[in-house]
Amino acid sequence: MSVQLNHTIVFARDRQESAEFLAGLLGLELGEPWGPFLPLVLANGVTLDFATGPDQFTPQHYAFLISEREFDELFARLQEGGISYWADPRFARPSEINHNDGGRGVYFRDPSGHGMEAITVPYGGF
Repeated sequence: MSVQLNHTIVFARDRQESAEFLAGLLGLELGEPWGPFLPLVLANGVTLDFATGPDQFTPQHYAFLISEREFDELFARLQEGGISYWADPRFARPSEINHNDGGRGVYFRDPSGHGMEAITVPYGGF
């Protein structure tokens, strides 16, 4: 049996706001609401099911592998939207991107405080 991640729930203060924020930056379309979930389907078939969560939830980290062209588009959207970004997961290098593993990477927060990452080369350069 091959094991694949199919979906995960992303709790948010407001599912619509967070889902639209990420979909807009990634250049993706949201799916139709299903029960308490607002799905965002990624190219590899994994679905992020946004749900308005409890009052308190732990912010998570979500990393997206994107092409160089998609990185240019996402980075332009970050800058045009005045969205803060960092080169590192500790958010210690503001207004920078990284060039880890020969690619480019950037970190930003979504409206619910989740740490988002976009990279053009997987860790280890594979």
